[in-house]
Amino acid sequence: MSLTITLLVLCSATLHPLWNLLIKKDPEPENAFLTLALIVALVGLVHGIAIGADFWLSPDEWLLVGISVAGQLLYSLSLIATLKRGDLSAYYPIIRASPVFIVCFSFLFLGKVYDWEILLGIALVIIGAVLLLYRRGVNLLSDTRTLALAILAMCGTGIYSLSDSQLMMTIEAPVLFFWVQIIIWPLLALIYIRNGYPFPAYGGLLRVIRTPVLHLKLAVCLYGSYFLILLAYEQGADVAIVTTVRQASIPLSVIIGGYFLNEGAILRRLFASFILSAGIITVILLG
Repeated sequence: MSLTITLLVLCSATLHPLWNLLIKKDPEPENAFLTLALIVALVGLVHGIAIGADFWLSPDEWLLVGISVAGQLLYSLSLIATLKRGDLSAYYPIIRASPVFIVCFSFLFLGKVYDWEILLGIALVIIGAVLLLYRRGVNLLSDTRTLALAILAMCGTGIYSLSDSQLMMTIEAPVLFFWVQIIIWPLLALIYIRNGYPFPAYGGLLRVIRTPVLHLKLAVCLYGSYFLILLAYEQGADVAIVTTVRQASIPLSVIIGGYFLNEGAILRRLFASFILSAGIITVILLG
């Protein structure tokens, strides 16, 4: 794995849990996601126009965009429900365990085989993530619904990661942002209305006007984080390796969960994070 790609992914990992924290602290997380979809689409449009990107897509690219939208919707809706029901630092490792999904899917359906050293590194990352879930006196399996939601969010991440890595071979990042998010916005709106969520005034724009600083932070963290990942894909980085190294965001989420959200067992979770980090280092050096 080249130094450039490694730095891109690690910088992305630093930004990612920050917008998850901001979403969790938002009193209306559902509306925050809806507003973000619209903001990110507009940012992608402006960015794409500024660099002269071609927004026209081929039929194959539209198919991949559709798959990416499906993955994003699965991830977004499951993440919202998970964050409302459970601790960020407890369920975040499961949500970010997409390398397992990607490796299994790539092996079963794409015929891709990974070296055992890479699989060992991925395994260490997953073991570290599982250890992060352990909490004395608490059985997470007792809340199977939240666990299932976290697993669904993980699968959603794997789906859109595979699709986006293919799209970045033929289109530019702002184009992907624009089309995926502009399609997601009305779909999310319909889902929210059907499930009884209050629809934000003017599609979320009033929220932006009321709290511009919060939404600026959210947009910067979300757009910046995934833009760096798309740049890594554009340079030919393997999707399983990228999503594994991106797990560096997990130790940061543990720190955030402990010091900003008052979630417990931080020292034990940090110890597990060291195991996870050893797996990341293995993947970086051998990937």
